[in-house]
Amino acid sequence: MQYRHLGRSGLKVSEISLGGWLNLGDWVDERNAIALIHQAFAAGVNLFDVADVYAEGRAEVVLGKALKELPREQAVVATKCRWCMWPGPLGEGLSKKHIIEACHASLKRLDIDYIDLYQVHSPDPDTPIEETMAALDLLVRQGKVLYLGCSNFTADRLRKAQSAADSQRGTRFISNQPQYSMLWREPEKELFPACLELGVGNIVYSPLAQGVLTGKYQRGVIPEGSRQSYSEHDIPFINEENLATVDRLNSLAEQLGMTVAQLALRWCLRREEVASAIVGATRPEQLDETLRAGSMTLGQDQTKAIDEVLDQQGQ
Repeated sequence: MQYRHLGRSGLKVSEISLGGWLNLGDWVDERNAIALIHQAFAAGVNLFDVADVYAEGRAEVVLGKALKELPREQAVVATKCRWCMWPGPLGEGLSKKHIIEACHASLKRLDIDYIDLYQVHSPDPDTPIEETMAALDLLVRQGKVLYLGCSNFTADRLRKAQSAADSQRGTRFISNQPQYSMLWREPEKELFPACLELGVGNIVYSPLAQGVLTGKYQRGVIPEGSRQSYSEHDIPFINEENLATVDRLNSLAEQLGMTVAQLALRWCLRREEVASAIVGATRPEQLDETLRAGSMTLGQDQTKAIDEVLDQQGQ
């Protein structure tokens, strides 16, 4: 496994991180989920990303149990707040009240003394960003949180958040968590350049386009145990154009001695703005395949060949 600094901070995170939306939620039993966390740690993963809202708090509970058998000083625990966790008008949002209560609840579920990376799950247009940043800074000053991050922020919102922190002499975000993959390249336009300027690292989610870039979705066939088989919603990346692209990428991956999933992960990590790519899994062999991408590299010629395949989309 290789490691990168998260933004301009001194925190080093594994290039491949384990996410808890799928593998720590309702779809996997607790014992298997803990085994997957331990498998990832043994392979060099040190960043474990969850959120309070995942499985209504269960993901944090399971991660906390897994951490009991791991050296706490070697694990980077990342969780998030923002969405509804209790009834009433204060049950969601990024007000000072909600953030402080949500953090205390996460610490209790995780059963740890501090959170390494505390992230706001998405912007809250109903709360002034100055209030949000002040609340987060308070948690840092109290020692309950070490670093701050955000998720699903645009370049403009990120600039405003950093400016608000600076104006209050508070703590800045060191990370953002956007969706990014071969099939969703929107962050390249404005977000990544802004992050590079502001010293913010990216922990990208859905780098495999919700499983489409694993090559497991054949036309008209939904594999048993896949995300689509559990979800009530269609995966937007499943269409004829994308599946044709995956077929071409699969051929290229075979030539390079990789799977298409490993190719997709290394492609995301070619960007200096990306510190880590989040993967999920429900089975040990599935996790093993993606974790091996952490020891792989792509040369300039290989990256160029991939881009030529991606450029064929829509032609």
